[in-house]
Amino acid sequence: MKLIIARSALNDLQSIQTYYLEQGVPEVGQQIVSAILGKAQRLIDHPDSGRKVPEFDQEQIREVIHPPFRIVYMRHTSVVNLVRVWRSERLLQL
Repeated sequence: MKLIIARSALNDLQSIQTYYLEQGVPEVGQQIVSAILGKAQRLIDHPDSGRKVPEFDQEQIREVIHPPFRIVYMRHTSVVNLVRVWRSERLLQL
C-alpha cells in the first residue's frame, strides 16, 4: 500500500497547527499532527482498520478517530488516500 495525503488533508493539518499556535501552545498542535500522521502511516499495513464513514456508508470511504478528530481516508486497491482531518462534531463533506 502507498499513502497519499490530499491537499485538503494537508490544509486541515496546517489549520490544526495554526489554531494551537494562536492559543499559545504550538507544541500541542505539533503533537496532535504527529499522532494523526502516525495513525495515517499505520493504514499502509492495515487499510481496513478504520470504520466505514456512517454519513456515506461506502466501503472505500473510511475513518479512524484520534479524539477529537476524524481522520478520513479513501481505501483503494493499492493506495490509501488521506482526504480530511476534521473535528468530530463537524458534519462531514468530501
